[in-house]
Amino acid sequence: MRILALDTATENCSAALLIDGQVNARERLLERGHAEHILPMVDELLAESGIALTTLSALAFGRGPGAFTGVRLAASVAQGLAFGAGLAVIAVSDLRALAQRALEEDATVARVLACMDARMHEVYWGCFERSAGGLAEAIGEERLSKPADVHLPQEWHSRAAAGARLERGAAVADPAAEVAAWRLCAAGSGFAAYPELRAAAAARADSVRERLLPAAREIALLAAPEVAAGRLLPPEQALPVYLREDVTHQSPRESPG
Repeated sequence: MRILALDTATENCSAALLIDGQVNARERLLERGHAEHILPMVDELLAESGIALTTLSALAFGRGPGAFTGVRLAASVAQGLAFGAGLAVIAVSDLRALAQRALEEDATVARVLACMDARMHEVYWGCFERSAGGLAEAIGEERLSKPADVHLPQEWHSRAAAGARLERGAAVADPAAEVAAWRLCAAGSGFAAYPELRAAAAARADSVRERLLPAAREIALLAAPEVAAGRLLPPEQALPVYLREDVTHQSPRESPG
């Protein structure tokens, strides 16, 4: 399996090439100029691996949410490369890629509240759990909201109940596993942008990774099962996702992130 992945949704401009489970990646933090760097990154990865674009299994890209221009760039570059090489595409959520990065960097984390700064005093956010295969799986929909409206899924509140059982000395077959099953990481630029959101997250989460950004490496990893299952899209369906164009009505705040 050979997958080329790229992402320009945030300041982290990145490309990655997955070949039979091994990933080679490039990343560069940029305030602007992603368009001038993403194709050279792709060319460099292909040249290092000694393969042609036409021999890939598929092309994956970060479909957003993220900066409007960056999300549109990733989709258009993916579409152009896929059309030219006769490849299918896979669109991967940048929030899911962010959650996957948190899971990859800390094997003890089981759940991730991914939250990215959306400007205009709003955040993009979503909740994810580690699957049996180690991949981030979404719990509910991805959303755009005010920082104060970020909340954890209702089922995650049983984390507190699990801790209370341990504190009471309740009989648990594997206490370490009981605790590990609920370890929560709050990840993303939303926590750096809004101190009140970070404070709320720190009260709930086991760790806060406010500098973490999505990247093409995790997009490639998340795309692999889709390629294996044949869930591929034609190039013309390489489309960006802008949550601001489809704002979900929020339920009342349950608890801070």
